[in-house]
Amino acid sequence: MKLFVGLGNPGKEYEGTRHNLGFDALDAFALSIGADIDRVGFKGEYGIFKNPAFPEPIILLKPQTFMNLSGESVQALASFYHLEAKDIVVAYDEMALPEGSLRIRPSGSSGGHKGIGSIINYLHTEQIARIRIGIGEPPFHNPVDFVLGKPSIEGRKKIDEAIKLAAKAFALIASQGLEMAMSICNGKKS
Repeated sequence: MKLFVGLGNPGKEYEGTRHNLGFDALDAFALSIGADIDRVGFKGEYGIFKNPAFPEPIILLKPQTFMNLSGESVQALASFYHLEAKDIVVAYDEMALPEGSLRIRPSGSSGGHKGIGSIINYLHTEQIARIRIGIGEPPFHNPVDFVLGKPSIEGRKKIDEAIKLAAKAFALIASQGLEMAMSICNGKKS
């Protein structure tokens, strides 16, 4: 069983913001495979998808704890289903990457991202695969306003292409593994 996680903040006021790209990527993947994220529990919204195209069932999770406490939801669900860190893939926004770019990594530090940092803290390991969706550096000194803001029309087009690529990356990870997804998706930009 695999656990695919999209990070974001719950609530209408955060929809369309840079910080909710993990939610957007997971929703795009769910739509592409006909999966529903229609259950509530483990401090999140989740769904379980089984399909012969994928060798094992996939749990899709959108933590509803707010970004900085995402680890609470991930740890609760992973513990219940007896999942290890190697079974988890997390998608989220990344300021260290150019807007609209995508990078998949098998592990690493949080790089200052509070959501993945929370997951690392709760699971006690950095060995968590991640799909990082580039939002670029903030043009001003307040990164909080930047990540909670909405991109320009041109920026949104780039980000939407990256979200499509992230959905493809989730599908490749599910069907052919992380290394295949990295070889196909890393380095591509909208």
